[in-house]
Amino acid sequence: MNYKGYESRVEFDEDAGIFHGEVISLRDVITFQGTCVEELVKAFHDSVDDYLEFCGQRGEEPEKPYSGKIAVRMPPELHKAVALSARRKKESINSFICEALAKYTAGKE
Repeated sequence: MNYKGYESRVEFDEDAGIFHGEVISLRDVITFQGTCVEELVKAFHDSVDDYLEFCGQRGEEPEKPYSGKIAVRMPPELHKAVALSARRKKESINSFICEALAKYTAGKE
């Protein structure tokens, strides 16, 4: 499920008869649970809203699931190949890598 840019992972606990979920891709822990889909969705939305309100009350910026920044380590030979390929296309390395990753991940979700 997705809500306000936050994505969750949900599992079903057969013994307890409940769904339980967690917002993923954050250091902060946001969890929720419900006994049916409607209850689960409402609990997810309420948990995200509570998190955002809590951050606001503390004067803190809520953590975003993805900042858009990653550090990539690669072998020097690959770094050279990427840099040369980007230069041939008259692009930055960042643009080249973004384009390559977009092509690679297109339709894979």
